[in-house]
Amino acid sequence: MTTGSTGTIEWRDLTVEDAAAVRDFYQSVVGWTHSPISMGDYDDYAMVTQEGDTIAGICHARGSNAKLPPQWLMYITVADLDESLARSESLGGKVISGPSNTGSDRYCIIADPAGAAVALYQKG
Repeated sequence: MTTGSTGTIEWRDLTVEDAAAVRDFYQSVVGWTHSPISMGDYDDYAMVTQEGDTIAGICHARGSNAKLPPQWLMYITVADLDESLARSESLGGKVISGPSNTGSDRYCIIADPAGAAVALYQKG
């Protein structure tokens, strides 16, 4: 994750059934390499640019990711996750998963009123 301010895109993930095949696709098409991230009994992947910057994640549709659609998911930084989540629901958004913690940070994946998925991300 980067150190973005409120309203910036902090991260991006792609969740699919076969992360290894899609990882290889992006490696061939755009030149990314990958670094495995152990998820216990399988690996997800951090994708790395030719300059060495970790740019995205490609994840298996398992566990907490099982309900996610196969699309690139942006993580947008918010100042207060609970407030943003409540505002989202009051405006017709729906919770897909979460809120969840990653270290001291928190995130929640929502669908906007049109059904597009996005993650709201609060730094700890």
